[in-house]
Amino acid sequence: MRLTLTRLLVVVCAAVAAAAAAAALRLPLGASALAGAALGAAAVGLELAVALRRAPAPVASAATGEGAKLVDTSAIIDGRIADVVTTGFLDGPLLVPRFVLRELQRLADGGDPLRRNRGKRGFEILKRLQDLHRVEIVEADVPGVTDVDGKLVELARQRGARVVTTDYNLNRVAELSGVNVLNVNDLANALKPVVLPGESLRVQVLREGKEPGQGVGFLEDGTMVVVEQGRRLLGQEVAVVVTSALQTSAGRMVFARPRVEGDEPRDA
Repeated sequence: MRLTLTRLLVVVCAAVAAAAAAAALRLPLGASALAGAALGAAAVGLELAVALRRAPAPVASAATGEGAKLVDTSAIIDGRIADVVTTGFLDGPLLVPRFVLRELQRLADGGDPLRRNRGKRGFEILKRLQDLHRVEIVEADVPGVTDVDGKLVELARQRGARVVTTDYNLNRVAELSGVNVLNVNDLANALKPVVLPGESLRVQVLREGKEPGQGVGFLEDGTMVVVEQGRRLLGQEVAVVVTSALQTSAGRMVFARPRVEGDEPRDA
């Protein structure tokens, strides 16, 4: 610790005061020096304690670095981020920049009923995250960048943070900019049950497929099932046998055919 002029004066004054007190009490000189040193040390300690109390608290590291997560508008409105946080699969606080809040406000105040409902839902999700003490509003902006997605990517790049989103285009831009992305859709797809060729499913054929004769249905988790020769089964719930599965950017797609007599039942 540096001995400043103020501390030196405090020590000298304490020593002089102790010497005067010792002379009055007729104490030996050694005792007076010891008393002065003790008083000086006590004074410096008191000064240091006051200085530490006045010092600003250290800034939390959650706002920067690899653990920081900046949330975009799409992930907030989507709402699944709150469920992920509740289950404990996502740790640390979620950072919401003020410009993202302003975008939500514009949606909530808009004239289009659908956009207005999306904005209101976004605020409801934020309130839920606040109740969980897992969201922090940050007063940060990126001068010179006008669009919200661009601001978010640049802010994440500056802070070494990750972006939480469900927006495919933002996902691509962030990755091209060297920013790590946590896409809620990717997480949902990764957690869907795996179906293997030969397994049996039951699916309702809801509409025609792109290819002639195909029908299309969906599993409970939203997985699309393309049924060969399923057009003639429109509106029916049928047993099908999985022939293959394909992972695409939009999610997992399952191809199947109607089950026929003689197929060995293998439930998924």
